[in-house]
Amino acid sequence: MSYPVRIALIAALGGFLFGFETAVISGAEQTIERLWDLTPNQLGLTVASSLFGTVLGSLLAGIPAQRYGRKKVLFVIALMYFFSAIGCAMSSGLFIFIMFRFIGGIAVGASSVVGPMYISEIAPAHLRGRLAGSFQLNIVLGIFVAYISNYFFAGSGEDSWRWMLGIMVIPAGLFAILVRTIPESPRWLILNHEVDKAIPIMNRIGELNPQKAIEEIKASVSDTTEKLFQPRYSKPIIFAVLLAMFNQLSGINAIIYYSKRIFEMAGFDTSNAYLQSIYIGTANLLFTLLAMTLIDRFGRKKLLLIGSVGMIFFLGLTAFAFKDPGVTNPNVVWYLIGFIAFFAFSQGAVIWVFISEIFPNSVRSQGGSLGSFTHWIMAAIISYAFPVIVNSSPNGGYYSFIFYTAMMVLHLIFVWRFLPETKGKSLEKIQEELGIK
Repeated sequence: MSYPVRIALIAALGGFLFGFETAVISGAEQTIERLWDLTPNQLGLTVASSLFGTVLGSLLAGIPAQRYGRKKVLFVIALMYFFSAIGCAMSSGLFIFIMFRFIGGIAVGASSVVGPMYISEIAPAHLRGRLAGSFQLNIVLGIFVAYISNYFFAGSGEDSWRWMLGIMVIPAGLFAILVRTIPESPRWLILNHEVDKAIPIMNRIGELNPQKAIEEIKASVSDTTEKLFQPRYSKPIIFAVLLAMFNQLSGINAIIYYSKRIFEMAGFDTSNAYLQSIYIGTANLLFTLLAMTLIDRFGRKKLLLIGSVGMIFFLGLTAFAFKDPGVTNPNVVWYLIGFIAFFAFSQGAVIWVFISEIFPNSVRSQGGSLGSFTHWIMAAIISYAFPVIVNSSPNGGYYSFIFYTAMMVLHLIFVWRFLPETKGKSLEKIQEELGIK
């Protein structure tokens, strides 16, 4: 295994914990609802508490990443995952549980900014799509493992939810140990006037002409601190914000967080609902793997276009499956597997790669924070609203999935007409083609 691949995979372990923390609540949310006698609004708040943390984490992570370096922030993120898992598993009341879920959410939000940022900065241009995409691959692997873990712990008694949430201490501890072995981002070192430390790292990651790369990196930033919100950065800002919004307006997090509930709405019993969630996780993993093999060959835009068409089709079928309340529809599992497959092949694989590519060196940490912040604020809204809408009307499931379908139609138009292609280009070349001087 080459050096850049090894260190990228270590950094991408933050994505595994991101996915695990996101999906594990699907197995515990109904038990927690009964345990603390929650209303739909309280349940939505409890599930979304992690997402409120992701909003804060994604908004603030760029600041320490810029000041102290990517590596140090990744280590702190690992510790937050570790203590969140312990705290959630040992919670004696709702408030404590929400507090530790919030801490885990901060780690998720920070991971979604710093992980892809670090990987994009150490990856050679011809491998950047696949290596940055390894972060997303680890997210879906974490989701898959969380669903399997939930399935096996489901029959372990009234404290099964504690085991579901607490098992995350193992990968979190491993991440904390391994992240200490990776180097700092050479781009961060150069921008912080530590060129001597950057050159050996650039040689190890396969940079053919380190001196030329150093000159390009230095030339891409000014001597003064750059602000993100200015007209010259309007294109990457718009692209990042809209792509992040559409990612969540597909309904992906509602499906991941409430997969067991959705399958029970479709008529599956509890044990089968846990099993169907594993099918969802399997499809997510397999099609993310497929996307990783194609992203640098086909390009980001083509994957998004193919995925949009598939998501529209399967979300529409899911919506109409819920049009007649109380009618069992076993085909829902196939519709959702189809949606997940196309989502994983497109939006899931592309979003963190694309956002980490389109911002110039001087504002990359700020731009990554903006994209991640947008993604997570939309995730919080969607995840909070889903149980409220579903419980407010017999046709709540239908209305939710019709809305997601309509949003993916708009996403298709946005990608087709406006989004640029970034495959195979250096970060500085992408900046030049976006008209940023």
